[in-house]
Formats: sequence, C-alpha cells, structure tokens
Amino acid sequence: MNKIYDVAIIGAGPGGIASAIESVVIGIKDTIMFEKGEEHSMTIRKFYKDNKRVDKDYKGQKVELNGNIFFDDGTKESTLELFSEILKNHNIETHFKTEIESIKQNPDGFLLTTTDNKAYNAKYIVISIGKMGQPNKPAYKIPITLLKKVSYNINDCKEGEKILVVGGGNSAVEYACYLATITDTTLNYRRTEFTRINDSNAQNLKEVLQEGKLKSKFGIDIESLEDENGKIKANFNDGSCETFDKVVYAIGGVAPVDFLKKCGITLDENNIPICNDKLESSIKNLFVAGDILFKSGGSIATALNHGHQIIKEIKSRMS
Repeated sequence: MNKIYDVAIIGAGPGGIASAIESVVIGIKDTIMFEKGEEHSMTIRKFYKDNKRVDKDYKGQKVELNGNIFFDDGTKESTLELFSEILKNHNIETHFKTEIESIKQNPDGFLLTTTDNKAYNAKYIVISIGKMGQPNKPAYKIPITLLKKVSYNINDCKEGEKILVVGGGNSAVEYACYLATITDTTLNYRRTEFTRINDSNAQNLKEVLQEGKLKSKFGIDIESLEDENGKIKANFNDGSCETFDKVVYAIGGVAPVDFLKKCGITLDENNIPICNDKLESSIKNLFVAGDILFKSGGSIATALNHGHQIIKEIKSRMS
C-alpha cells in the first residue's frame, strides 16, 4: 500500500483501544489498529468468566486515569460495553482477524506485514498485545489424546463434568468458585497459601471450601497426566492420583517473545521489552503498552494510561 499511516496499533485490548481513541481526540487522523481476534478485548472475552468483577484499582493499586476514557469498577460485560461504545463513537479503522507477522523499519518509518501477506506503512507503532493471548502451559507433556480435554478458560466446561482447576491466581480461584456451584470441581495449587488473589476472591474461596462445595489439593503439584480410558488421570507429587473429565489451567500468560524478538525489540532477562520513560522500545518510534511491560501482569487502568502517554509523545514528535 502507498498510504502511510501516522500510527499503527497492534492489539485491540485496553492499551490498543486507548492509543486509538487518544489519537482521534488529539487530532492524529491517520490511525489504524490491527487485532488477530474476531473482536476487541479478546483477553477479557476469553479469560474472564461471565459477570467477573473488574476493578479499576487492580490488586488494590490505585491508578489515576490521565486520558479521555472514563473507566471505573464494573463487570466483564460493562467493560466490554464501554470499549465497544467508544470505538463505535470514534470510528477507528480496525482490521480484525488480522495478525501482524513482522515489523521492519524503512525510510518512511515502518513496514508491517500481515500473516496473509498484506503490507501497511506507518510512521509510528504501538504494540499492545496481552500476555493471556499465549497462556502459560505446564512443564510436563500433555498426551495428544487429551488435548481436547485440557483448556485455559472455562468456556467449554459443562455441568456434570468432574473438573480440575490448576493455578493460584485470581482467575484460577474465580474459575473454581464458579464451577463449584454447577459441578464437581477440585482446585489444585502447588502452594498452601494464596498470596496473589484479591480480598473478594479470598473470601469467596474460604466460603466455598467451608461449605464443602469445592474440593482442594493445595501444597502439591501435578507430575504428569495420563489418558485413562478417555479420562484425564492426574498424578500428583505426593504419590496420589485422580481422574477428571477436564483440566483447566489458569497459570498466567507469557509475552509473545518470538514476535517481539522478530521485531528487533530488546528484552530483559524476564523477556520484558526494555523501554524508556516514554514507553519507547529499543527501536526509535516503536512504543509498547499494556501488560507485556510487567512480569506479573498489569491492569486495565494502567494500559489506558499507557495509551494516553504514548500518543501524547507521538503527537509532540509530529509537531
């Protein structure tokens, strides 16, 4: 394509949406956003259970919003509705089902190539791709015959199934507490204490355990999985074993390291992009926003502020 966009945004999550909206508000007209999923905010859609509480101050960390998006405490549904509405009102050029294969610098800025071999040019880039698009997987091998019985969210879980949820964060606890209300559910965490969950989830977990609705395997880890007549046999490191219809892993996500490296972005020892105080990566005019800048995950409010900060900086460079 001969057209050169001012800003190209990769990822239509909170950081990408904020970058797009702030571009329009600040007067940057030629902005384009790419999203490999079918809709915006795919992490929220796929990995948040229905009616999940969404806090502005994630894990109690108070964030003052600096941009033009008013975001407050709500639910999965209200958050998605907010983002849908503001994208509709600001008429952002967005290409869904479009994955960026590579980003290369050229005399005009950057050449972006998609996986279906389409090319776009842009002067500035904002990468805001979430970690949960690539959920963490266990170190042990999952038998091929069991792959369809293993998942990383609860979208396909059904009443009447015996389910094992693995993890010790908010998502794992929320999944387990919800599933325990509809089916036989066990929560497995390799530690005995949950130090990474919010107060609300801690209280819910305590209640469902006390009421006997949720079974627990705490302080032990899974060593391997086996196919036992079409069911999942989990072998634990305390010598016990148990069979399940389905296993749900909620053990966090990893940054899409291969893509970042292919773009030439310098990463630290934790595979986090090294950025300056303007959120600019090791490549001039290529910025990074959202939870890929954090080892343990960021927040929606922080991602929104990232978008605002980056676009202000880009606008100042265009002047």
